[in-house]
Order: sequence, then C-alpha cells, then structure tokens
Amino acid sequence: MAIGIDPTVDYAFKLLLGSPEHPAITLHFLNAILGDEIQITDVEIINPIMGKEDDIDKLSILDVAARDSTGRLYDIEMQTSLPAGLSQRLAYYTASMYVSQMGEGDGYTLLRPAISICVLDAVLFRDSPQIHSDFQLRSREGNLRLTDGLQIHLLELPKYPVPSDNRVITDPVEAWLYFFRQADEMTTEDIEQRFNCPAFTEAAEVLEMIQRTPEQRSQYELRLKAQRDERARMQHAVEQARLEGKAEGRAEGKAEGEALGEVKGRIQLLSTLLNTGQVPVDGLAMEQLVAIESDLQRRLRDRGV
Repeated sequence: MAIGIDPTVDYAFKLLLGSPEHPAITLHFLNAILGDEIQITDVEIINPIMGKEDDIDKLSILDVAARDSTGRLYDIEMQTSLPAGLSQRLAYYTASMYVSQMGEGDGYTLLRPAISICVLDAVLFRDSPQIHSDFQLRSREGNLRLTDGLQIHLLELPKYPVPSDNRVITDPVEAWLYFFRQADEMTTEDIEQRFNCPAFTEAAEVLEMIQRTPEQRSQYELRLKAQRDERARMQHAVEQARLEGKAEGRAEGKAEGEALGEVKGRIQLLSTLLNTGQVPVDGLAMEQLVAIESDLQRRLRDRGV
C-alpha cells in the first residue's frame, strides 16, 4: 500500500529535513544539492519542531534552519506555489542570514557562507530547461567568483520528467527530485528498490510515521488543506485578473471603435464638401485616418470654406 504522505507538504518536509532525530536525511539532501564543492559531515538543526505537534505557533515557521560543523548557515524551504517576489525574497533571506552573523567588532573574514535552498513545485524560469539552478556572486563571464558567502539553490520540480522504467536512481539530485514528486504514491519497498540508499529508506519511515501517528496525521492534513486553499486562492486571483483584463480590453476596444467611427464619419463629410468622392478608409489605423482628416481640412481651408 502506498505511503500516501506527500513530502512537498511543508509539515512533512519539515519533519523530513528539519528533525534532529534524522540528521542523515538532512546531510544527504545538503550534500546532494551542494555537490562536490562542499561535503558536509555534521549538521545541527537550529529550529526543530518542539513541544506539542499541534502547536500552530511553533509550526507557523516551517523553513528548515541549519548549521554545519564549519559554521555555514542553511535555510531550506518548500514552496508549492509561485508567490510574488520569490526571487527577491530568497535574496533578502540569504543576505539576512549572512549579515546576522556580524557582531560588534567582528571582522568580515569571520563571516561564514549563507546558503538558501528552495524546492519549488512550480516553474519560475520558463525559458530555461535547467531544473537545479545554482546562483552565486560571479563575474559576468562566470570564471571569477567574488565570494562563496551568498548562495541560492533552486529546484523546479515540474521540470523533472519522471522516468517510466524501474531503474535504480543513483544521481543524488535526481533521486530527491523523484522522491519529492512520487514518494506519496510509493511503498517503503518501492523506495528501497528505487534508490537503494539508507537516507531514503529512513525518509520513507518518517513519512510512514506521519501516516500512522494520529497527531502528526492531523497536523499534516491541516497543512495540506491550507496549501490547497492557498493554491486555489492564487488561481482564483489569476483568473479574476484575466477576466478583468479581458473586460477592460473589450471596453477599450469598444471606445477605440467608436473613436474610429467618428473620424471616418468626419472624413466622409469633408470628402462630400470637397466633392472628391468617398475616401477608402476601411482597415486603416487611427494615425492614418487622422492624417487623412487633417489633409482634407487643410484643402477645405485653402478653398476658403
């Protein structure tokens, strides 16, 4: 039987990657995203879920804040929709993490890298096929890096084509992409066979625990409903904006049509006064009609009318 818990629901996401009881999952995720450039051996969750599982105040902040053994800071978040200003917000949060390290009298050389990782179940960059984007401060040519102090990683889940075969997925980034998109439809045995990795077996156990524990299941359902409501609200707002824009376009079109008709009428009247015959005006733009009207008015003035 499928696990039935979606890891992209922020509550499940937090328990997976933000639990001090499961550091191996967080370590595997971070090392997968950061690649060979950084290899983390130890991680501390700075903001774990504490106290009652149904404490809404404690669950209102569902990003994962972490620190590794070298002092690098991490903010890991899940976004199931595309909020306005996401790019700016990611830059702001990352910069805030970086600046927050500074104390009075501290030197800049003591600053440790601040790294944000956003898993996005939407598409931000539609013109790019890149699924995993790594943003850092580099020269325009890309061969010079100013600092590794500010890093933003973005995973755009919808861009990942889910394979139809049953092969073992060995690439760590692809494994997480597949897990986020498919885990709720898989059994624990499916996950073990697909990834053949202890971290994902442990992740499946976390999802199963949410399914089996009434308090956790209740909190998961609340967050799932909240995310669905938010997505519906955003879709409604987009649809309303589309309808309003369409209505405004019709109104503008009607007003423009009336203005064109008035200009065409004046042109035909001037043509009659000048006895030049009807001027062909069909299909002409407003600028062309105005020019014709001005020319006819000039010719009428020249006749002393």
